[in-house]
Amino acid sequence: RLSCVRSNVWIASCGVVSAGLAVLSSFGLLLFCGVPFVVTVANAPFLILGVGVDDMFIIIASWEHSLRNKEKSDVKSLLAETYAEAALSVTITTLTDVLAFFIGTWTAFPSVGSFCLYTGTAFVFCYIYTMTFLGAIVVLNHKREQGNRHWLTCMPVKVDKDQAEKSCLYNACCIGSCSKQSSQSEGEHPMSIFFKKYYGPFFTNKWIKLLVVLLYGAYLGGSIYGCTQIREGIDLRNLARDDSYVIPYYDDEQKYFSAYGPRVMVVITESVDYCNETVRLGIENCIQNLE
Repeated sequence: RLSCVRSNVWIASCGVVSAGLAVLSSFGLLLFCGVPFVVTVANAPFLILGVGVDDMFIIIASWEHSLRNKEKSDVKSLLAETYAEAALSVTITTLTDVLAFFIGTWTAFPSVGSFCLYTGTAFVFCYIYTMTFLGAIVVLNHKREQGNRHWLTCMPVKVDKDQAEKSCLYNACCIGSCSKQSSQSEGEHPMSIFFKKYYGPFFTNKWIKLLVVLLYGAYLGGSIYGCTQIREGIDLRNLARDDSYVIPYYDDEQKYFSAYGPRVMVVITESVDYCNETVRLGIENCIQNLE
């Protein structure tokens, strides 16, 4: 928002901090427990950040919806109504993510199992911080708004006679408006108006609903066909960088030696008297049998 009072800069910042705290807590706990840290785990913070920010938006939207309910004005009722609406969505999202990653810990690949364990634990902490830390920040921000205080300086924002003589830039930074009037009182958010008045009625049209069903049917059919084309295995060439020396090696191997099949090596684990002709003939016969 352009309002210097209604702006939710601190909530947005603390939402990111909440995800960071979840990463630090989960990584610290698992490292303390001696769980191996592999390089793939370094990608986990980006997943946690995405889910944490998504949960933050859900809570803010529910809070704004509760504020528009004039029957409940005290903080406890507002927060209770916010959690009643947002907590279910956040809980289901977290539960499915945690379940998916904890199932991934059963894999036979230790690196993948470690990544899933770190990420799943981070989701648990992200949920805890979202339900506690972020909720407290929302309440503190609400108290700041009730006091009509600036989002950055927390100083009271008011319009007086001297302020009418200030420049437009000064008024925009201090009261959020160039019209010399405080923008504390705001209506519904423009994004909510768009979805309520335009997006929703558009998709509730019977012809649009029919089109959506047809498109989803086509998408579902394509997805099922794509699943039938999946083949197990992995191309080692895709694990290296495009400019790696390994790429030409795999290309040449595929081009010149693919017809000969895999390489077979014979390892003799005991001492062998290679001077004995009979022993050498036995080794040669073994190799011929393998060929």
